[in-house]
Amino acid sequence: MRELSQQELLEIVNRQEESFAVFLYTPFCGTCKVTERMLEIIMTMQPSLPLYKSNINFLPQISREWQVTSVPCIAIFEQGHDKQLIYRMQSVDELYRKLLPLSSK
Repeated sequence: MRELSQQELLEIVNRQEESFAVFLYTPFCGTCKVTERMLEIIMTMQPSLPLYKSNINFLPQISREWQVTSVPCIAIFEQGHDKQLIYRMQSVDELYRKLLPLSSK
């Protein structure tokens, strides 16, 4: 997972050339660390998955525009669809099933 700044993230969103997901976190959030570990497991299984991460503390514009209510949050962008915000990360399997369609697009 590559870390993106607010500017880099906005550029990717505005281009909308590919489907992708962004993991939004804060550094001192314990649940965020668990979610990041689950995502690392998924990235081991699917290294080509278009998945990025960003510290929400440095994303004031995105936080407002996307109406992010808490972290951890995974924002999924699929071409031709509205973004989907996921706040509940129950298991690696559940996350894998939600993110897997991104790798085939």
